[in-house]
Amino acid sequence: MLKYTFIALIALFTISCSQTKENKEIPEAPFIWENANVYFMLTDRFNNGDSSNDVNFERTKETGVLRGFMGGDFKGITQKIEEHYFNDLGVNALWFSPIAEQIHGSVDEGTGSTYGFHGYWAKDWTRIDPNWGTEEDFAALVEAAHKKGIRVVMDVVINHTGPITDKDPSYGTDWVRTGPACTYEDYNTTVNCTLVENLPDVLTGSNADVDLPETLLEKWEKEGRLQEEMDELNAFFAHTGHPRAPRFYIMKWLTDFVRKYGIDGYRIDTAKHTEEGIWAELRALADEAFAEWKAANPDKVLDDNAFYTVGEVYNYGISSGREFDNGGVMVDYYANGMDALINFELKSDGDKDYEFIFDKYSTLLQNELKGKSILNYLTSHDDGSPYDESREKSFRTANLLFLTPGASQIYYGDESNRNLIVEDAVGDATLRTFMNWEDIENNTEVNGIKTQDLMLHYQKLGQFKSMNPAVGAGIHNKISEAPYVFSRDYVKGNYSNKVIVALDAEKGPKTISVDDVFSENTILFDYYSNQEVKVTDGQVEIDSPYTMVLLSL
Repeated sequence: MLKYTFIALIALFTISCSQTKENKEIPEAPFIWENANVYFMLTDRFNNGDSSNDVNFERTKETGVLRGFMGGDFKGITQKIEEHYFNDLGVNALWFSPIAEQIHGSVDEGTGSTYGFHGYWAKDWTRIDPNWGTEEDFAALVEAAHKKGIRVVMDVVINHTGPITDKDPSYGTDWVRTGPACTYEDYNTTVNCTLVENLPDVLTGSNADVDLPETLLEKWEKEGRLQEEMDELNAFFAHTGHPRAPRFYIMKWLTDFVRKYGIDGYRIDTAKHTEEGIWAELRALADEAFAEWKAANPDKVLDDNAFYTVGEVYNYGISSGREFDNGGVMVDYYANGMDALINFELKSDGDKDYEFIFDKYSTLLQNELKGKSILNYLTSHDDGSPYDESREKSFRTANLLFLTPGASQIYYGDESNRNLIVEDAVGDATLRTFMNWEDIENNTEVNGIKTQDLMLHYQKLGQFKSMNPAVGAGIHNKISEAPYVFSRDYVKGNYSNKVIVALDAEKGPKTISVDDVFSENTILFDYYSNQEVKVTDGQVEIDSPYTMVLLSL
């Protein structure tokens, strides 16, 4: 993997307490979720670290284009963690697709035979799918991430099981409904229905005690762990006092991973298709599990941040503020266990003026959404209308992701122009190609952009944001129109952080006003050109071949 001199130099500035000329000591930037750089990947499509686990459960049927397993696994992710791939990008949180054991059979949804390579078709929540590795592999991934200061966000599904196949029986009518399919005309036809045909909908609204599905009992008996699972469930229900309703079984299984491995947060799938109150129930159980893990592993605790939850409320946009219209019912998901919601609005804002976007987002986050946050994205695994599908605006995409107030979500390959348009791939399959490591290694050119040039741009912006909470969580203020210069200011307790950013400045010598943000004679560092500058007469002089300036202490 290519290493850049810039990254090595930037590392000098991550020392917990650094000193610059004529500056007082600078405290280490705290990690806050409101400013997180989250990297999202489909485990199966990222990196194959162990080819011996590529085929399990006789999943060998020919599939539609990009609809079968391709070999990515936990060892592949861990490999990239240890190579500093994510640290170089300024990534401080990893989100990857759900880990539960998937259905063994395949399903044809009209797009060719499909296996559960994406992780959203659970067969058994208590087991990790062997295509991605073992529990030991998963533990090693979390451990490696934490050692690099990277949090782990687990993708969780409670809304549905996997489809029914000849190898995967239904959980039964006391656990799931198999119809009608959702029509999204109102709240009821969004929540009390199946998302698509043959995707059994868990009866999350039920409080009735139910026995375990026969398919699980038989499976666990065959695997020799039935009694162990039953004893754990008995202890859980005795401790919590919750009814033995379907949702609480699943919550027990999901929070086991938090308690055992120190998972830092959840990305909550299909949040609007489930009664909103259950997310507060899940959050309470996850908080308890996280506290238990911290108490049992004091030497591994990264900081005093609470457990984190970000919800996928499909089509939620930041302009909705605290309430989302879910089929005529106004729902505040933030009041139901969510710290943040995925923001579907940035892609439609993407071509608007930078100042319009930044001011709008800062105003909303500092007012209606004060104390909460959003996770901005521009491409994803299931959004068929990404911002820049043809990868013609790659540098702007990076600017929007990292500089728009809020947390940022890189979808794997955004940083390397991974292809999103594949001939004969139907639906969301085209968004799920294997990570383009060869393009990075060979410095492939896409639309006139060298892959390594784009990677370096992502690295500079990502590192700048990760070291400066003001970028995602600070108050935005425009300094000048041409060149476009703005500041962000973040204060919490005794910690404060300020940045100044210039976009579309002149190449070569340039003068950047620092307004009254930084005092006279302050030494600043430009993260983009990798040089120190001094404030003189309320401005700094920078000579660089770039049009971007990223300034902070």
